[in-house]
Formats: sequence, C-alpha cells, structure tokens
Amino acid sequence: MLAVADAVERRGGRVRMAGGGAGTQFVALNGYDEFEPTDVDFIDTFQGGSTWETLSRSLPASLSRIVEYQAWLTATEPDALVTDDMFAAMAASRCDVPLYVLKHDMPSLYRDRIERAGAGFHTRFQLSAAREFFYPVVWPESGGDPEAATRIPPVALDGDGAVDDPPDVVVVPSHYSSLSTIADHLRRQGYDVLDVADDEWDPVPSLLPYVRGADAVVCSGYSTIMDAAVAGTPCVVHPATDEQRAVADWLERFDVDGFAVADRPIDVLDAVADPPTAPEFENGADVIAKRVLTDLRDPDPYAEADDDAASTADQVTTATGLRSLVAVPTLAAVAATTAATTVAPARIGRGVGERAARLAGVARGVGGRLGSAGARAVAGLRHGSSAASRRVRQVASESSHGAAAAGRTVADAATETCSSVSGGVRSLGSRVRDGLDAAAGAVGSTGRGLAARISVPSVTGVRQ
Repeated sequence: MLAVADAVERRGGRVRMAGGGAGTQFVALNGYDEFEPTDVDFIDTFQGGSTWETLSRSLPASLSRIVEYQAWLTATEPDALVTDDMFAAMAASRCDVPLYVLKHDMPSLYRDRIERAGAGFHTRFQLSAAREFFYPVVWPESGGDPEAATRIPPVALDGDGAVDDPPDVVVVPSHYSSLSTIADHLRRQGYDVLDVADDEWDPVPSLLPYVRGADAVVCSGYSTIMDAAVAGTPCVVHPATDEQRAVADWLERFDVDGFAVADRPIDVLDAVADPPTAPEFENGADVIAKRVLTDLRDPDPYAEADDDAASTADQVTTATGLRSLVAVPTLAAVAATTAATTVAPARIGRGVGERAARLAGVARGVGGRLGSAGARAVAGLRHGSSAASRRVRQVASESSHGAAAAGRTVADAATETCSSVSGGVRSLGSRVRDGLDAAAGAVGSTGRGLAARISVPSVTGVRQ
C-alpha cells in the first residue's frame, strides 16, 4: 500500500496509514505514523496450526481488528479508503467511507476447497462493497478473473535514483519463509548476494532500486514478484505458503515471461544460473491513484456544480466502528465452514470432548477481547473525542454479554457434536456445520441488536 500512498501524494492527495503487521518498519521509513489495530494471522493459525487455533485465536482477533478500524475511520473521517485488508473493508462499509480495494488472490488461484471458499467469500464481499476493485496481476486474462474487477499492472513502491554498487542477486524471503540457506549457496558459487534477512542489512524505504540493479531476484511472496515485474528483473519464485504456491502455479500455467518457479533449493540455483527473460510491466500504483483522485474530485462530471461546496484537498486513507459487530455472523460462518470441512480422522482422535468444552470459554472471552479492542482503538488515535472514547467502551462492554450468550450456544452445539463422533467422520462434519451455523446466528442477532442501538458521536478536529 506504500506504493499507492506515494502515488496519491505525488498527485496532491493527503494520506493516513493503518494496518500494522510485518511491514510496519517500512511504513515508518517512508515517513508515515501508522495506526496499528489488532494483528490477525490466519496463515499461522490455519496452515501452520489447527482448526481450534483458528477459532480460538483468529476469530476473536478479527472482531477486534474490525472494531478498531471502525473507531479509527470514524475519528479520522477520510474521503476514501484504499485497502488490501478485508477487515478494513468491512469497517469502511459500516462507516459509509468510499472503499477502493486492491487484491490479487482470487478464488481460482486455489485448489484446496477451504482456501477457495475463503477467497471466494472475501472477494465477493469486497466486490460488492467497493467503488472499484483493482486486480494487480502479472499473468494474462483468464476465466478465473472476477468480472467486475479492474485489471491493472503490478504495484510497486519505486525509489529515488539507482544503487551505486548493485548486487548480482537480491534474495527476499517473505514473513513465512526463510531463504538464508539458498543465499549462502549462491555466495559459495561466487555471486554477490544481498539477503534482506541478514542481520547486517539495514532496511531501506524502497527495495526496488536494488532489485532493478540486480541480475536476478529470488523471492517467495507476491509483493516482491510485483517489484521484480516493475523493475524488469528476472525473478525466481521459491514458494512457501499455500497462497505463494497458488501464485507459482499460475506463473507456470501461463508461462509468464520473466519468472521461473523453483520448488527445491537446487532448482533455485539452476534458475539463477540461467535466468528467464526480463519482465516488462508498467506500475499499477499510478493507475490506482489517478482513478481514486479523479473519482473523489469529480464523481459525476455531468452533474451541475454546487456553489456552496467547499473546495478541499482530498484525504485518502490506506489500510492493509462499533456497528461492525454485525460482521460477527459473517466471520462466524467462515469459521464454521473451516471447522466443518477440515475435520478428518487424524484431527478427531483424543481431545474432541475437551476442545468442545473449552469452546464455550473462548466464545465468552470474545466479549472481553472486544472490550480491550475498544480501549486499544481509542488509545491508537492521535486525535479524537472523549465522547467517542466513552461510547466505544460502553458498546464493547454491552457486546460482552451478547458474546457470552453466543458462547453458551456454541457450547451446546459442540457438546451435541461430540455425541456424534461414533457415527463417523461424515456425520461429525455435518453436525459441526449445523451446530456452528446456529452459533453464528446467535452471535449475529447479538451484533445486529447492538448495531441498532449504537451511534458513535462525530469526532472533530481530526483533519490536519
């Protein structure tokens, strides 16, 4: 999102940043003071953990993140939100903030039915909620492209000038991968290697000048794939996570110029020795900035001018309200689908009864997490009002009672599920779905009831 923020500012817009996570240090290096809501990590809890960890950790964290985003949007009152964060998109839809989405991982990328279902859910939601849905890709058009999405070139944050002594190879691991062993092998083969994971390496505002000056780049994640595409540098992709493997599959399926997929370390070394042809792409960040600012400044070019309208600089918020509690049934439905369809004999075994009993405690704990979320959201705002702060705490407190009631429903459903274990894996999956769907409905009723009673006071004195 830094690339979009830079492009917006170059065209006269003002930017606020939010999101947190692994890229926080780069946000600070580029001069932004970022709002950081609760971190959510589905990759760690689902792909590297279990269904139980997804329900007990990621679901409550998701609710907290939406609550904190909405409080932040209510206080800052941006003219638009540009985001690749589904939770920020949910919050924007509850605050009536114009939404622009940036997303590349379409459902068609995935072969696993759970991941395809999850990607399908948040793609459909964001397509319906956004004014425009930007799809930054390096592969050609296909039947897997969403019909309403706007295809744009890859998005990358450019830097100032060229590097004086560029390396032969730039190695860029993702948050979930390590490429240090590969970097060591490349050095032993005589290459001058820049491994951004080395302790000696000091992060820079933009890596693109280093990538542009190198003969090849080795990476795992899609962000660096887009950097290499914009830089025109041959790229060797060594995937680690399911999403990265899905992207690698599409690069191979369409035989995209400029990219080679290497599943094994030895394959990486061979690809660097004989790299693919250099890719050629424009930077999609400029496309997004132009579209968003044009839309905000003149949403209807044929409408009559409003003489009383104040002319102000556009303020765009980028992000990687308490009415967001109505998003609870949506999140609960996703969690229910995950739990029901990932049950397998290897995951049943011992501890089913114990986990079912613990499920109630987790659901009751959602209320407490929401209370903490309200406090963190208010504390994270640099400007705001005491009235909004009191309202956030009040609504978070009310939500804890509803969450506890939903917890009892979840416990009843989970207990009933345990009794069906002897009926077989198929019967168990069906009962988990039915039970958790009922729980989702109970939580959703709580959220909607609270939403009808909530009116967060407007916050003044926020714009700089």
